[in-house]
Amino acid sequence: MVSDRAARGVRPDATGPALREFVAKRGASDAGFEVVEDEKEQLICALMGWCSRADLVLTAGGTGLAARDVTPEATAMVAERLVPGLAEAMRAAGLRSTPHAALSRGVAGVRGRALMINLPGSPVGAVESLAAIWEALPHAVALLRGSVADEEHAPQR
Repeated sequence: MVSDRAARGVRPDATGPALREFVAKRGASDAGFEVVEDEKEQLICALMGWCSRADLVLTAGGTGLAARDVTPEATAMVAERLVPGLAEAMRAAGLRSTPHAALSRGVAGVRGRALMINLPGSPVGAVESLAAIWEALPHAVALLRGSVADEEHAPQR
């Protein structure tokens, strides 16, 4: 979770537990959870560490228009490659519920063998966004691990 207020203990984090429940119900392991402030350098360091230990790194929060919302910038700085289709799919799904989904600046990217995905900070928005792309994630992670042969995902001729 990326939140100044949650990191400082001003308010409890509701998004992290909602995402953990979503992931657990689908049989995925939860390797860890951390709340960090909306500080670009702190987030960059955290992302680099998480990517060295996990296949999938989810961030929640810091994707809006406020001056302190720097998660997309930090993620883009850490990413070696962007995966725009995931962010596009999440925004498209969110637009079915609220016009505010168009304001999300979240990105998805790859660092090494880790896939990073920025989710909105609200529990409903984060879970809805993750649900929109969930079915694609096992294949994405398998590709990054090198578990899928190139011919399996090459276009048919």
